[in-house]
Amino acid sequence: MSPIATRLERDSLGELEVPADVYWGVHTARARENFAISNTPISQHPDLVEALVTVKDAVAAANHELGLLPAGVAEAIAVACRRVRGGELHDQFCVDVLQGGAGTSTNMNTNEVIANAALEFLGLPRGRYDVVHPIDDVNRSQSTNDVYPTAVKIAVANGLLRLIPALEDLAAAFEERSVAFGDIVKIGRTQLQDAVPMTLGDEFAAFAVAIREDVVRIGDTVPLLLECSLGGTAVGTGVTAPAGYREVALERLRERSGLPMSPAAHLFEASWDVSAFLQSSAVLRRTAIKLSKISNDLRLLASGPQAGFGEIRLPSRQAGSSIMPGKVNPVIPEVMNQIAFAVMGADVTIGVAAEGGQLQLNAFEPVMAHSLLQSLGWVTNGVSALRRFCVEGIEANDGVLARNVATSVGAVTALVPSIGYEAAAHAAQHALRTGIPIADAVSQHTGLSPEQAAELLAH
Repeated sequence: MSPIATRLERDSLGELEVPADVYWGVHTARARENFAISNTPISQHPDLVEALVTVKDAVAAANHELGLLPAGVAEAIAVACRRVRGGELHDQFCVDVLQGGAGTSTNMNTNEVIANAALEFLGLPRGRYDVVHPIDDVNRSQSTNDVYPTAVKIAVANGLLRLIPALEDLAAAFEERSVAFGDIVKIGRTQLQDAVPMTLGDEFAAFAVAIREDVVRIGDTVPLLLECSLGGTAVGTGVTAPAGYREVALERLRERSGLPMSPAAHLFEASWDVSAFLQSSAVLRRTAIKLSKISNDLRLLASGPQAGFGEIRLPSRQAGSSIMPGKVNPVIPEVMNQIAFAVMGADVTIGVAAEGGQLQLNAFEPVMAHSLLQSLGWVTNGVSALRRFCVEGIEANDGVLARNVATSVGAVTALVPSIGYEAAAHAAQHALRTGIPIADAVSQHTGLSPEQAAELLAH
């Protein structure tokens, strides 16, 4: 077996051999050794990878405009960044999502991949850092402390903007079903006990309204992520960044990200404040909890098919048991429930990590970024699955619904204005004891005929 070809790289800690064919270098190699924790590389969050190279591209352009970066090097960096944004080299972003150093390993990994991809564009071998240096060139005028949170904010903002249309489509699917079920009367329930009549359309319309409310809340959250500390470098002083850099870098970032990024009002505060991540997590948790509650309702309404509520039929997606033939489970709402459980746990993680920051920096942004981006991806995928594989194919079980309405004592509430609470209560109790239709029970406890009682109950 032939030995693996390597190249020798150096950093302030000494020399290290890295595989010759990789785009990362010595800093990434050390991080890979130190942080073999979750076995989840940052490449699993493509939004973050693309946001990182978007920031690097914008900064390289700004450095060139300010005379800090030669045209050839700036162009090579730009080409490298475009390759990554086009979907290439993502596997080279290989440091673990969980890492010490407030994201330094992620930033170094990014610097090295871009530098070596830029060298490749220039026709030079990887590791020729005398031509394009990962830190002196790719990281010029920057610190991890302003680059990393800026990239995370862009990634989260893009994730939220992707979730919004998915939620809108789900709301539209519920609205379509609400129209289809608009004339189907059913018995509503409070505390799992029969309440008063409503329509199945009313129930599904409420699902749509609840989801659209969260679309608005998510939209309100996105602007909080567009304020960034780029240009503040290490703690907000802007050390190593030249005069005018911040304004130019932000303008280039707006162009390349397509987002209206704005400067932080106070760079020292922005260096440690992670409230935008807290807010994003909170609104995502709110959305996930609502989706889980709706999924609970769908599972209850479809329970049975013979010994449960059985008021609706969910699309059959797969066999539900390895032992019970013919059993079909509500697997799509169940997976939405599990997504919500994970999101709620992630929200706790993000809250604790936010509180754990000290002085001029929060060192725990990597776990916040991972938790947020994973939650965003799971919720977005879950929303799509819930719409496509469940909601769009839901059918009403008309016979069960009609029978429930005919026999439910909850319907007698509609007669209280006409016959009074006491008479209505006696009629309801009589119907429960005897099992006779509620209209007949009302007739026996009032001067109304069964036909008159049925007419009043229908309204």
